[in-house]
Amino acid sequence: MKILVCISSVPETTSKINFINNKTELDKTNMQFVINPYDEFGLTKAIMLKEQLNGEVTVISVGDSSIDPVIRKALAIGADNAVRIDKTPKESYSTAIEIANYINNNSFDLIIAGRESIDYNGGSVPGMVSELVNYPFINACIELNINDRNVDATREIDGGKEILSTTLPIVIGGQKGLVQESELRIPNMRGIMQARTKSLQVIKSVDGLNLTTSIEFETPEKKGECKFVEPNNVKELVDLLHQEEKII
Repeated sequence: MKILVCISSVPETTSKINFINNKTELDKTNMQFVINPYDEFGLTKAIMLKEQLNGEVTVISVGDSSIDPVIRKALAIGADNAVRIDKTPKESYSTAIEIANYINNNSFDLIIAGRESIDYNGGSVPGMVSELVNYPFINACIELNINDRNVDATREIDGGKEILSTTLPIVIGGQKGLVQESELRIPNMRGIMQARTKSLQVIKSVDGLNLTTSIEFETPEKKGECKFVEPNNVKELVDLLHQEEKII
């Protein structure tokens, strides 16, 4: 079984966010980047399936050379090969075109991506890829079982879960539940050393075009300062809620 895992490089969640060039670009100075958490769930599931079904896992990402350390981490975790499409991703559709073009030129049984990336939260690349390659798509997937070419999957829906059956090939949009946090793989020294010798293929962009442009980014408004009240000082709490907050 050949499995392709789509990963993206995103800022670590504790990173301080600033913008430069008239608020049109993210300031990456001193910023730590990691594998998108939803993608990491998918990568871990792919490695588990590889071990169960004697498969091969390739990771793919769209970006410049600055994301190579994140790709190498995926290799250290257990992926066999890696592909980087040499283009700075700025919007979902052109990113999906790049990935779909690679899939159409290579044969894969299963494509796993995270449900969304935690930087833009667009949640659209996996669905676009499935449409462009004409594979079935299951989003928000929290359970995946494969028997020969048959697939049984469970996905989250509003107010419950949906159980689906289909056949390979298929595109999965994964999230927590596909594997648990306790099952995530941490690179060990052997994996790190092996990652240095594993293949990281860099290929050219299909067209190099982006269909949208970011005009301006804004950070959220700062939250107001918290006022602390002693547990036994009910009168002060009531006065604050009544006179300052005007909610009673």
